[in-house]
Amino acid sequence: MAGQDWFEKDFYSVLGVPQNATAADIKKAYRKVARTHHPDANPGDPAAEKRFKEVGEAYAVLSDPEQRQQYDAIRAMSRGGARFTAGGGGPTAGGGAAGFEDLLGNLFGQGGGMPGAGGQQRVRYSPGAGAYGGGAESPIFEDMLSGLFPPGSATGNGNFRSPRGPMRGGDLNATATLTFRQAMEGAQLNLRVDDPQSGLRNITARIPAGVRDGQKVRLRGKGKTSEMGGEPGDLWVTVSVEPHPIFTLDGADVRITVPVTFPEAVFGTEIEVPTPDGSRVKLKVPAGTPSGRTLRARGRGVKTAKRTGDLLVMLQVAVPQRVDGKAREALRTFAEATSGENPRADLFAHLDDSR
Repeated sequence: MAGQDWFEKDFYSVLGVPQNATAADIKKAYRKVARTHHPDANPGDPAAEKRFKEVGEAYAVLSDPEQRQQYDAIRAMSRGGARFTAGGGGPTAGGGAAGFEDLLGNLFGQGGGMPGAGGQQRVRYSPGAGAYGGGAESPIFEDMLSGLFPPGSATGNGNFRSPRGPMRGGDLNATATLTFRQAMEGAQLNLRVDDPQSGLRNITARIPAGVRDGQKVRLRGKGKTSEMGGEPGDLWVTVSVEPHPIFTLDGADVRITVPVTFPEAVFGTEIEVPTPDGSRVKLKVPAGTPSGRTLRARGRGVKTAKRTGDLLVMLQVAVPQRVDGKAREALRTFAEATSGENPRADLFAHLDDSR
């Protein structure tokens, strides 16, 4: 805000409290006035919105002990409670008993000195621009005011603003359990959260597609409401995904393990595989497919804003628990015909190469 704004604005009147109000009184008054003029309670009313911002500005200053002390000092000057002196004497700004140097001494604890000057530098007005060196708009006066506020609260030309605006509300945490289908497709949930400011609240939460088990989803603006008229905090939802009997999520992809018979793996075949949406897809198994090979059904995974995942099908050669009759005889014949082959031979070859 401009330097003269603190002279002109009566923050105590804005909140409806006396100047000697306690911090608890100020907080109580702020909540009452802010609730009355909150934009949610006055939709489309620009006057209420303006008043709400003024209330937030007033509370931001008066709720901070340091800012309140500085504000009271500035307001005291505007009422003529301080006297400006130059050297051994000079014009005064009212009949107050305390000099301006005494005011600075109270603010900084340096016996009337300006901060950073060891308490020895005196404040003087400029006699070349009127009785007070140009009044509140003069460079000398602006430089003097800049020492009253912490760094960052004043610009080089004496323009001031509150070092902190309305504080943002805090974050809230919640948990949600989703089915596999909900995690894959996304879901809209109704959550009940406990807000220390407004009590229990029902919140509609949209969980994006492809969320993982244990993942935290951030819902902006769904957290704690602000005491000072600022933006609300966020709601963090920790998601638990119920396991599926045959599918697992891998980012935007969905995985499934599908058994094939030994002859199917040897000779090749075409198989039908279930998809997460309940339909089926046909995949070709090449001849000589080993156990563990993964086939891909494109576009059958999770659909997100960035991409659509695939269905990844890992083939597993099924070994029969019991073989009888002709199948057993055929298997013995096959074993005899391939007795000269050792599928583990490469393992020992690699071991010899590494020595």
